[in-house]
Amino acid sequence: LSVGFGNVVVRRRVVSVARADSAAARRLKSSAESEKRLLDLTGGRKIRSLIVLDTGHVALSSLGTETIAARLGGEDL
Repeated sequence: LSVGFGNVVVRRRVVSVARADSAAARRLKSSAESEKRLLDLTGGRKIRSLIVLDTGHVALSSLGTETIAARLGGEDL
């Protein structure tokens, strides 16, 4: 699953996708960062979504949640 800037995550490992501007997402990001489970895949751009993986890692993406959801659904492979 392409998450922008040449970065990919394994589609079957994605558990959920969340908007980055919610309080819960900020707490999740902070927790993942302190536990060394945070993957910054934004290419230096603004964080628009968090992708939670089944390994416990959290990937940050500059793509919106709608775009990632559409790609997960197979519309943009």
